Order: sequence, then C-alpha cells, then structure tokens
Amino acid sequence: MVLGAAACGDDEGGGSTSDPNAPVRLSVFYWGSEARAKLTEDALNAYKAKHPNVDFEVTWQANQGYADKLATLAAGGDVPDLFALDDNMLADFATRNVTADLTEYKGGKIDVSKFPPSLVEYGMVDGKLVGISAGENTQGLVYNKTLLTKNGLPEPTTGQTWEQHIDWAAQVATKTKVPGTQDPSADYKAFWVWIRQQGKDLYSGKELGFSADDLAKWFTLWKGARDKGATPTPDIIHEGNVTDISKQLVVTGKAATSWVWANQMPELKKNTKDELGVVAYPGDPSGQWARSSMYWSVARSSDKKDTAVDVINFLVNDQQAVNILGTDRGLPSNMDLRTAFAGTVTDANMKLSIQVENDLAAKFGKAPQVPPKGHSTFRSELVKAAENVQFGRATPEKAAADLIALVQPKLG
Repeated sequence: MVLGAAACGDDEGGGSTSDPNAPVRLSVFYWGSEARAKLTEDALNAYKAKHPNVDFEVTWQANQGYADKLATLAAGGDVPDLFALDDNMLADFATRNVTADLTEYKGGKIDVSKFPPSLVEYGMVDGKLVGISAGENTQGLVYNKTLLTKNGLPEPTTGQTWEQHIDWAAQVATKTKVPGTQDPSADYKAFWVWIRQQGKDLYSGKELGFSADDLAKWFTLWKGARDKGATPTPDIIHEGNVTDISKQLVVTGKAATSWVWANQMPELKKNTKDELGVVAYPGDPSGQWARSSMYWSVARSSDKKDTAVDVINFLVNDQQAVNILGTDRGLPSNMDLRTAFAGTVTDANMKLSIQVENDLAAKFGKAPQVPPKGHSTFRSELVKAAENVQFGRATPEKAAADLIALVQPKLG
C-alpha cells in the first residue's frame, strides 16, 4: 500500500489487459478520518491477498477540500482510477464526463441484485450508472433516552407528525429545562424529508422542486417551535449547525435530540455517557429513502476499468470486506451481507442503528434524483436563510424568496 499523489489512467480509456495475472497498479482516492483509512487499507489488502498482481496507490484526505482536489486532478487529466463521491458531487463530476458509465458492468462484474433498488437508482445520472453505493444511510432523529427516562417522559416514535414532535419537544423543555429538539430549519436533510411528505421534492431536473411559499411554511413551522421554547436559542442553534458530529447538541446537553444520519448514532454515543435512541424523522416515513452514504466511481479515462470495477465489487459484495469496513460508510449495501454482518455486531448502538434502518426499509419511498450541480450552494444558502429568520433579520417569506432567487441560477 503506497500513500502518495494519485496516479492517472490512460487518457484513451478502455478495459484492462487480457492477461488477468498481469501486474496492475490502481490509484485510489477518497476522503475520511484516520480510522476510515485504516479500515479501507485493511479491505484493500484483503483484495490484494486474493489478487497478488494488483497494487494500490492510495491517497486520502479530510472531507474539506476533497471535491476541489478531485476537480483539480480532473482538470489536469490526472483522475485516479477509483475514487469516492457523495451526492453533492456525483452529478457535477458525471456531467463533466469524469466518471465512467458502469451500466455495462451491472449484472456482470458488479452485482447489485442484493441492493435495495432505490440504492442503485440513486447512483444514476442522465440514465448512466456512474456510482456504486459504498453503503446505505437514511435520516435519523437521535434522542437522549437517559434524560427522558429520568424525567418520566415518553420517547419520540416513528410516525409522529411534525407538530406532534414539536409539542413533545416543548414538553421535554418544560420538564427538563433542556430544549427538546435542535431547530433543523437550516438542515437540508430535514427539509428534504418534509418537502417529500408534501408531495414534492428537493429538485425537479435542474430546477428546485418547491416554491418560495413551501420554504416559507417550513421556516414558519420552526419559528413556532422556537416561540414555544421547544428549541434552543438562535446562538445555540447556530452552534449545532456548524459543529461536527462529536459536538452535536444531543451529546453536549444543549438539546434532547439532534437531526443526523442514522449510522452516526454509534459515533455520537462515544461522546456521552447517556443512553441514546434513534427513530425516523417525523411524518410519513415514506418521505425517507435508502440513500447512498457515498459512492465508488471509476475514471472515464482509466485504462484499468475492469480491475477498478472488480475492486468495487469486492468491497460491496464480499463478506470479508463488508465485515472489515463495518458501518463506517453506512450500512452494507448488499442486504444479505448486511444481515450476516449484523449478526457479528456487539456494539449496542450500532445494532440499534442497523435495526432502525432495516425496519424502515419496508417503508422507504422511491429514491429521488441525484441532486444536480449546485446542490452544495443550496445547502449553504439554506443555513444562511434559516439563520436570518432565527435571528430576526428576515421574515420567513423574504428569506425563502431570497434563497430561491440566489440558488436557482446556480443549478445545472
């Protein structure tokens, strides 16, 4: 395993050599922590043990700046053979023709037959399969179970309406003096679920899939929650918007719930002595879907596509690899291997995350389209708009109208 600058494939593209035993040096690029790097290295070494002719040249870095670095490599013709993307990046790099179309490998060198169908669909851009899900995730409402039990309060449940959740949060705040819920009006995950439950979606092609009136109603919903004392004050809400997972309000004691991804529950638990629980976001759970936490993609320019595809297939469809990687990139995409892996898990919080997501699987709605280029602009502007309302700098109506006027021209 060599750590260094990512190498590029041949600009002419094409498959790998006809000799399956010929030496291959595959460049790999992804983001993550040192813990993820160790797990990924172990999984790639497991592949190499079965394919000793394959060597890996691996580069990894923190999430911040990853997309910019990949864009720089692409501009210079140095795209790594195998690289990671998330749904902020997938459409962007696919429309730039950086990613290979993996459709021809589907059902052959890449088996997605045991994946939830929506997990496969969520890797397609303009009819092309450009990303293979490295793991499944969905939205999760993580709450402080110890706090509720100590005060004789009920736990939130999947299927509560949004209004019921806010009333519950206000009840928690009154009894415990801890705000019952983080205000998620700046959280695109929460808005996305809510707008789908209204029969719309975040995007419709390269357009926003909702109106300024829809967004204003969302901001107004949470203004009402703040007025009831169900949420923290704006300065603490801001803290929850900008902090990393280890300092979410549910573990710092500044709110009884945080709006996160379901598979982040074990990581949250590392930062508190309290027992945590997790349920779906409020409303009809069909507003949620089997979301790819991130994807493995292959460079369109690579001359080692067959090997890169084989590595992906190993990472997602080999029990040894799945057991090594665990839930670091979400729950295993292959449902059969997920079940087998779940039987080996001893961490109670990881077990609960797996159970909740599996329970939701039967209720998931159809996956939305992959967000278009400009999705990252929407995410950042939603935070600004929501905080303008929270701090009284704008009405819900003005903040919503300003956001749409700014974001829509950026999509494409």
